[in-house]
Amino acid sequence: MDLRYTDEEEQFRTELRAWLESVLPDVGPTPDRSDWPARRAYDSRWQRTLHDAGYAGINWPRDYGGRGASPTEHLIFLEETERARAPYVGMNFVGLLHAGPTLVVEATPEQKEHHLPGILRGDHIWCQGFSEPSAGSDLASLRCRAVRDGDDYVVSGQKIWTSFAHVADYCEMLVRTDTDAPKHRGITWLIMPMDAPGIDVRPLRTMEGSTEFCEMYLDEVRIPVSNRVGNENDGWRVAMVTLSFERGTAFVSEMLDSMELCRELAELARKVTRRGGTAWDDLGLRRELGMLAAELDALWALTRRNISEATRTGLVGAGGNVFKLAYTDLRHRMGDLALRLLDRASLSLDDIGELPTGRHVQGRIHALSMSIAAGTSQVQKNIVAERLLGQPKERGWTSG
Repeated sequence: MDLRYTDEEEQFRTELRAWLESVLPDVGPTPDRSDWPARRAYDSRWQRTLHDAGYAGINWPRDYGGRGASPTEHLIFLEETERARAPYVGMNFVGLLHAGPTLVVEATPEQKEHHLPGILRGDHIWCQGFSEPSAGSDLASLRCRAVRDGDDYVVSGQKIWTSFAHVADYCEMLVRTDTDAPKHRGITWLIMPMDAPGIDVRPLRTMEGSTEFCEMYLDEVRIPVSNRVGNENDGWRVAMVTLSFERGTAFVSEMLDSMELCRELAELARKVTRRGGTAWDDLGLRRELGMLAAELDALWALTRRNISEATRTGLVGAGGNVFKLAYTDLRHRMGDLALRLLDRASLSLDDIGELPTGRHVQGRIHALSMSIAAGTSQVQKNIVAERLLGQPKERGWTSG
């Protein structure tokens, strides 16, 4: 394991930092989160800016339009873009982080030629049609049905928690193609054009008031067989390829943001008045903040260890699951501390008294999703117990 950066990697950091300083002043303000056309245009412009500078799909192979960066260079890219407050990947995240890398590994040459350039340029937005109302953590229980009819699959069923489905061009879709096979064996991975007849997309409003999640109802949607990735009934294996990307560096940007949130909490504590002084006068609060900062440093070291392992072996391994569990717990505790610090200001999503309180309230609400996103905490615990500690599988459950 090597957690140090080489001279070449530091040179890459220097060049990237200089480029970010030159382009970010012209990016413009982030659109209102309810203005979906403006948000799509904003995210796509930034993706095209990255593409034209050679930073799009930084860790994709050069043969498919990427930069061929190592996992460590990818980590540096995430560090520097977060430090510079560059736009996040936004609604391009499914295409860039999930579908695109899966296509690189599993797709036919024709599928790669058709889809990968559009993802890298930001021309095409993708969504993920995996989860269903009765198939979330136990994804293999999905029931969305696809029946072969000549050169098409005819798909009917329901999907949920489909991020950005209402603005997407394509969907990476898991469907059941064999109802008689064991549940992991009868699944197929399809590319679904979102303008196909029979798709009904309904945005879901979250407790934050946002509508990026959607539910989809599919009524005899015809998807060409040529849009199948991998073999029929081999979709579970392909899906595991997709999820392996999600569990690699997917939370690096989030964690870097959490480190900044922790520093901001310390600054906020110095400004919030409390009993003739400030909240910073509370030794217990300072101790909690110090512990959170130390844990974040430890998680950053674990992240770099995971990246080092991925560089050597190509896999993150159980370290990714350990990170996810620890990070989820930390975000919950940091959110609770923020609400105690803010007191009555924690009742508003907007900033109060010219202090950046709204960001911390939104952060606490967002932390609630961390127990579910990219695999529930219970699933992560089962994987760690089974694959790292050698414990027997929980009865009736499988990690795939």
